Amino acid sequence: MTDLITSYFPDITEEQKNQFSALPELYAEWNQKINVVSRKDIDHLVEHHVLHSLAIAKFMPFKPGTKVFDLGTGGGFPGIPLAILFPECQFVLADGTAKKIIVVNEIIEALTLKNATGLAKRAEEVKEKFDFVVTRAVAKVDKLLPWARRMIHQKHANIYPNGLIALKGNVKEELNLIPKHEYTEVVPISKYFSEPYFEEKFILYIQG
Repeated sequence: MTDLITSYFPDITEEQKNQFSALPELYAEWNQKINVVSRKDIDHLVEHHVLHSLAIAKFMPFKPGTKVFDLGTGGGFPGIPLAILFPECQFVLADGTAKKIIVVNEIIEALTLKNATGLAKRAEEVKEKFDFVVTRAVAKVDKLLPWARRMIHQKHANIYPNGLIALKGNVKEELNLIPKHEYTEVVPISKYFSEPYFEEKFILYIQG
C-alpha cells in the first residue's frame, strides 16, 4: 500500500511507512460505523485521499515547529497524512461535525500520532493562531479566506509567508472571487504526481 507514497516520498522512515500502511484498514473499519469517506472511494483511499493530501507537502515542505490548522477536516484529510509526514510540526484538525472528529481522534490514537489533535469546532470558534490553514473540499474561497485569515499569525518561518493552502478541483471560477490585491498562486497537482486522477486538481495558495 505504501509503494505509491514511497515513489514520491522515498525518504520516509519505517515508522511512517507503517503509519501510511495502516490507513486503508483503519478507514475501512471506521467507515462501516461512521461514513467519513464516500463508499465508492474507499477502495481508492491511498491515491484519492492520502496522496492528494500530500500534494501540499510538495508545495510547502513545512519546517519543524510549524503549526497547521486543517479547516473542515472531515475524516482527517489533509491533516492526518500531513501529520504523518511532518512529525515535528503541530496539526489541529477541526470539523463542526462531532462524529467525524470521533473517527479522526480514534485514527490519530491508533497511529500514535503525538503531533495531531481533532477538534469538534467550527472555524469561527477557534481562538488559536497558526502558520497555515489547509483545507480540502470545504467551501469556496470567498468564504474560506475570511475564516482562515483570522487564525493566521504574521511571524513567518517557511519558504512562503503564512497563509491559506486549499486543495481544489476547478479553480478558475473561484479565482474571480479573490480580491485583486491578494497574493495568490495556483499550482496544478499534476506537476507533482503523474496519476490521471490529478489532472484537474490544483493547489490554491493565498498569502495570509
